[in-house]
Amino acid sequence: MIDTTWYKLWMFLHIASVVVAFAPGVVAPLLFRSFRAEGVQRVAGALLANDKRVHGPALVAAGGFGIALILASHEVFKFDQTWVSMAFVVWIAMNGVLHAVLAPAQRELAAGNTAAESRFNTGGAAIDLLFLVMLYLMIWKPGL
Repeated sequence: MIDTTWYKLWMFLHIASVVVAFAPGVVAPLLFRSFRAEGVQRVAGALLANDKRVHGPALVAAGGFGIALILASHEVFKFDQTWVSMAFVVWIAMNGVLHAVLAPAQRELAAGNTAAESRFNTGGAAIDLLFLVMLYLMIWKPGL
């Protein structure tokens, strides 16, 4: 049942939204290093605007498309499987870090508070680690 057109469409949308959601995790550190001379404020303001409009919603959409994949798999994958449950916990944690740590740190950086840079870096590292955990869960599916 995972060879259906609907399943493949949900998989495409799921992967595309993940790529969009995690692009800043790769780009932000490079931007901060490259534009340090021009000021962290400008970069942080641009990242914050993109996170609100693009990356945050893409992270939420990735979870929604993941749910659609489980439903479209026609009982191949189920919500009570260990890897699916763990993936939901990791996804909730990612959203928590994004909205409770990264976004406030970016707001403070955009306002000129450079002390928030360490929280921004810590939040970014946490998101990166959670992303790697999520990849592990999606590829190896422990408890399947």
